Amino acid sequence: MSDDETLLRRIADRVPPPREAVNGAGDWAAAERAAGTALPGDYKRLVETYGRGDFCGALCLCTPFGGADNPVRLEVELLDDYGPLRDMGPERYPYPLWPEPGGLLGWAVTEAAGRLCWLTEGPPESWPVVIWSRDDDYERYGCGAAAFLDGWLDGRLTSDILGPADELPPYFDPAVRHDHVYVRLDEPGGPDVPPYDERLRILREALGPTADRGTYEHQGARQDHFAVTGTGWLLTYEMTYGHQLRVAFPPADSARARTAVLDALGRMGCTVHAMNTVHGTSAWEPPSGGELTPGR
Repeated sequence: MSDDETLLRRIADRVPPPREAVNGAGDWAAAERAAGTALPGDYKRLVETYGRGDFCGALCLCTPFGGADNPVRLEVELLDDYGPLRDMGPERYPYPLWPEPGGLLGWAVTEAAGRLCWLTEGPPESWPVVIWSRDDDYERYGCGAAAFLDGWLDGRLTSDILGPADELPPYFDPAVRHDHVYVRLDEPGGPDVPPYDERLRILREALGPTADRGTYEHQGARQDHFAVTGTGWLLTYEMTYGHQLRVAFPPADSARARTAVLDALGRMGCTVHAMNTVHGTSAWEPPSGGELTPGR
């Protein structure tokens, strides 16, 4: 087994790849002609395995495929974007920018709009990774993209810019278009409504199997994020901004998601106050009559 295959297997063991790699397949020869350089083999395997999407909510892997439908394509734009700024403050740019010799070439973006780049010194298989933050902080690592991901995910490599991966749920969310609906719920009360932790357990059990996406608490108010593993739906149940359930799902799943969510809320003893489409085209109407019924 090659080193690239070993690295990809280790990454996939920790972070399972999606069933379909979004923008993960295409003409590599054409992509390299467009970039003006050959690209590292480990990066190609990452793209073919994962496609465009987010590792642990911290970084988004860029791919060269998908055309206008891919908003974070692997493109050679750093010099065009940052060259004029560098002319005004060269001390903030310690590395050249591709296509300058040895310039930075981005292959991923961070959640905070930073960039993971290669420093294009020598042959592509030996390019080291440089993380460049929006605040012009830089971190250099003596390894390629797959080795960096492998080390960061298991805690052997640390990054102040990305933060520690071991504090993040290990997941990959493919860049699939979602509709977003906020289900506003009446404030919980009365003997028939269980406490928050029990409501959350019932919700996840009704929609399951599910996978954690993190829990956050502030001044006693909670947010719990999770994914439905069989469908890729993303949900947040919370009391932080009122009692509500946020649901994200592919538009084709709208009717099925609405039915499943209403059934789960019935099991929880929750009353729906409103259902608002925040992004997308799905129009969920509040339940009527006996529609919101515990599905026991």
